[in-house]
Amino acid sequence: MRHGHARIAGIDEAGRGPIAGPVTAAAVILNPRAIPEGLNDSKKLTAKRREYLFDALMRMARVSVAHASVAEIETLNIRMATHLAMRRALLGLDVPPDHVLIDGRDVPDGLPCPGRAIIGGDGKSLSIAAASVIAKVTRDRVMVDLAQHHPGYGWEQNAGYPTKSHIAALNDYGVTQHHRRTYGPVHNMLSKRYS
Repeated sequence: MRHGHARIAGIDEAGRGPIAGPVTAAAVILNPRAIPEGLNDSKKLTAKRREYLFDALMRMARVSVAHASVAEIETLNIRMATHLAMRRALLGLDVPPDHVLIDGRDVPDGLPCPGRAIIGGDGKSLSIAAASVIAKVTRDRVMVDLAQHHPGYGWEQNAGYPTKSHIAALNDYGVTQHHRRTYGPVHNMLSKRYS
């Protein structure tokens, strides 16, 4: 129990920057007596280590994952869609938290309990680090699955980020329903195509 809060949930997201795929958020309540060794910000971990920690967290912690779709990103903007995914993840936990720690600059509206935003929180809070691992691994798996249905874009490797090969594939194969049309590279390509 810290600062008088019995049950603290960490929240983080994956997928704000890609030009394809959903944005994914995870909410995690750690068991203080069973925290996986080596838990850290997902960006500081190898893919193999993230997978190991993902499995350990799914066994040891209370975990909820949610997404906001490409359509929701287009309609709301990425910031509000991220907040929507975070709310969904939090509401999906099987027990309600007393307090929430969120990676980022602001606390989403409509949370069912008080929250605090922490810039760089995935490197400062184990709860947020756990959420970062769950969100990253889950979203990467979503993109690997989408890549099976849309080969050629390299989503199994680039997770939808605008790499050179992904941009080249956009030129070669066109825009899919999983691309974010309001994002620069996709928007510019559609503008050229229809101008």
